[in-house]
Amino acid sequence: MPSLHPSQVVSIIDDDDSVRLATANLLRSFGVQSRTFMSVEAFLESECVDHTACVISDMQMPGMSGIDLQTALRERRLPIPMVFMTAFPDHELRSVAEANGATCFLTKPVDGETILACIDRAINRKHCGDQST
Repeated sequence: MPSLHPSQVVSIIDDDDSVRLATANLLRSFGVQSRTFMSVEAFLESECVDHTACVISDMQMPGMSGIDLQTALRERRLPIPMVFMTAFPDHELRSVAEANGATCFLTKPVDGETILACIDRAINRKHCGDQST
């Protein structure tokens, strides 16, 4: 189970309401505080960025993508670890995400234990191998 400082949160970014809610509920059931955002833009405009220990993000969304988020965080010099989830796995996107430092690249649907393990790895800066299902 991930160990976060009480002021830290896991930010969940997904344009699918049901995925955001399910992921937040899962994390809450394990005592992990989270915040949800329906877009990368909403996350980047929030005050939550400064308290985010890890981001769980969809790869493909209207507007900015998960890769765009990685770029924006790097430009802001914010080394927030990232876990990606996607319903449309793409080898090229995965390669780019991992080359840019993504901790895990998961294919939806994802089981709770896998998400928790990836968050723990991200927070502890351990790179995990293939997490596609």
